[in-house]
Amino acid sequence: QVQLVESGGGLVRAGGSLRLSCAQAGVTYSVKSMGWYRQAPGKQRELVATIGGGGITNYADSVKGRFTIGRDNAKNTVYLQMNSLKPEDTAVYYCNAVLIAGPNDYDFWGQGTQVTVSS
Repeated sequence: QVQLVESGGGLVRAGGSLRLSCAQAGVTYSVKSMGWYRQAPGKQRELVATIGGGGITNYADSVKGRFTIGRDNAKNTVYLQMNSLKPEDTAVYYCNAVLIAGPNDYDFWGQGTQVTVSS
């Protein structure tokens, strides 16, 4: 069984920083990509950032220049460094991993971690 264990959420003032971490626990598979999504109250879940093979990254326009995604392949861990946080960044942040098992890819999600940015 695969588990994605998230940590690092919390309450911060606008302009502050937080660092989220997500580690693959349990049975480990090869990673195709890992990333972060977020869901604010009353809104759909949206992509924040992803990192794929070779370290290729993709960011939502709203976080470019403020957030940085990184990956430690040896630890099967993905990080999200969030700087210059804004109240509109307030959401539950979910870790996502696309894992390779045999010929198939499988999508896994973490339980979510709350990020609250006060003005």
